[in-house]
Amino acid sequence: MDLRHLRYFLCVADEMHFGRAAARLGISQPPLSQQIRALEDELGVRLFDRTSRRVRLTRAGELFAPEARLALQQAEYAAHTARRAQRGEIGHLALGFTASAPFVPKVSQALYRFRQEHPEVELKLEELGRDEQLEALAHNEIEVAIIRGFGKPSVSPDLTATCLIHETMVLALREDHMLAKRDFDPTIADLRDEPLVLYSAAAGAGFNEHFFWMCEQAAIQPRVAHEANGLATLLGLVAAGFGATILAQSLVRLHVDNLVYRQFSPPLETRLWLVHHVQLSPTARNFVELVQHSNGVDPITA
Repeated sequence: MDLRHLRYFLCVADEMHFGRAAARLGISQPPLSQQIRALEDELGVRLFDRTSRRVRLTRAGELFAPEARLALQQAEYAAHTARRAQRGEIGHLALGFTASAPFVPKVSQALYRFRQEHPEVELKLEELGRDEQLEALAHNEIEVAIIRGFGKPSVSPDLTATCLIHETMVLALREDHMLAKRDFDPTIADLRDEPLVLYSAAAGAGFNEHFFWMCEQAAIQPRVAHEANGLATLLGLVAAGFGATILAQSLVRLHVDNLVYRQFSPPLETRLWLVHHVQLSPTARNFVELVQHSNGVDPITA
């Protein structure tokens, strides 16, 4: 059924006059009459009783009118919904991220703005390691990944990786640790024989690999005393004196009793990477544009 026929019918039903209805629709009266007849033929019922002096709805027309109005409203709502979905104003977005990502102002600001500007988008956040994020991207379980690593992650041709930020690494240790009391910054070589608390292989993929490489360059064998799957466990073990750990600078804002942070000499650098499919959904495209153009001011502290 042509929606135009419904609009013509309702206009005549409102005006109860073909001439006025035609003028309101911006067409001449004969084509309007033809379209109404075509609708009646399609339905197999008469919708109007017409005489030379008046027009009125038949009983079938009276019952048809509210249903026709609802059908038009639903069609308009469906079109409006499709346009909003195309603009990324509604829908859902599945986002994977490394544990430190929410503490990076560029990321936290983008998340804040996205929720403010797209409140009807269902945002699903998953904290995952590097390899887990890449696998989730490959299986379309997430659309965007935020991965930490020193080098650009190796991705398939249908994915793209962009560096979001460069930041330094810090050594986290108890305030009574020997390296915390010195007047000068520690080096990688200073970690020789020091017990370390690191992320597990899965959680620390990328970072651990590069850290072990730096230890090799400094001719030391890292002594991994404990492994942790989460940030809270990692910091808790360090604060409890089980060893030191290495973190991204963005995590310095976390306050843990008895814990201090020291810069390395020379500075050690890490990067945060934004990885996503080349072909993005509208909601994912909106988020990617937000995080890429974020000015890095944390909305929580600004």
